[in-house]
Amino acid sequence: MEAIEKTLNFIVEIEQLKDVYRKTRPVGLDRFENSAEHSWHVCLAALMLKDFANEAVDIHRVIKMLLIHDLGEIDAGDTIIYASETSDNKAKEAAGVRRLLQLLPAELAQEFTALWQEFEAGETAEARFAKAIDRVPPLLHNLLGDGHSWKTHGVTADQVFSVNQRIAAGSEALWSVMRTRLEAAVRDGLLK
Repeated sequence: MEAIEKTLNFIVEIEQLKDVYRKTRPVGLDRFENSAEHSWHVCLAALMLKDFANEAVDIHRVIKMLLIHDLGEIDAGDTIIYASETSDNKAKEAAGVRRLLQLLPAELAQEFTALWQEFEAGETAEARFAKAIDRVPPLLHNLLGDGHSWKTHGVTADQVFSVNQRIAAGSEALWSVMRTRLEAAVRDGLLK
């Protein structure tokens, strides 16, 4: 029963992810996406695009990674990817993940900590694919939303290509399609 109580407490605590707002708006909406919506969206995208991974992946592991990868944002908040990979931000997210996962029974905490670390390291086929998929929705939000986040935050084409070319590590086919869309955005003046 103690394991159930701990798990229920964790479930309640992670509700806070619904109140962490990201820097992009869902396609066709005027409001900003929250991080819980992002987690759902990338999980469904991973399921739909799994056949385009560079290597065979265990989609169950990929989905687990994607469901927990942003939990640290509950404590650290969301930072636009083009400014978020600082050691200070990463340390805040890691501390947040540790705080949350310690609420779980030890075995689950260890499993999810290992999955979070695997995602962050990006060295396995599953982590590379999960990281690739994680980049897609924000790109689509900007491509189909007049580049709203790019314009607001002064993001350049060089930054977008530099950060997002990592999609190829998880899915060269997906990066080929996204790169073509990004090149069109540059030609159309959507991305400078």
